Amino acid sequence: MIIEIDFNSEEALYLQLRNQIVMGIATAKFQEGDVLPSVRQLADDIGINMHTVNKAYTVLKQEGFVKVDRRKGAVIALNIDKLRTLEEMGQELRVIMAKAICKGISKEEVHDMIEEIYEEFGGALVE
Repeated sequence: MIIEIDFNSEEALYLQLRNQIVMGIATAKFQEGDVLPSVRQLADDIGINMHTVNKAYTVLKQEGFVKVDRRKGAVIALNIDKLRTLEEMGQELRVIMAKAICKGISKEEVHDMIEEIYEEFGGALVE
């Protein structure tokens, strides 16, 4: 598993790790049932504190991306409740859209960007 952490970024390390795992799932680098490295192993590989990895795994578990198996460790488990996810996305998008409107970004530009990003992850927009 290749995870790249930007130690100069203002984004918290655990969030960078969480985001890269989520993007790995979205791009099919990680599949349902894949076992993530142990907290200790990933911390050693990346060169970060074990507590940071543990926090990222905890967030992933809370968000429904992984489950913790006593024998295997953290396992990709995509049993996310779709309605809850849509609600969370709506809350995040409201802030993003407010920023876009303040900067004069058009609805068409937003649609084009969403379509481009969605296609990056192998999706096909339903029309």
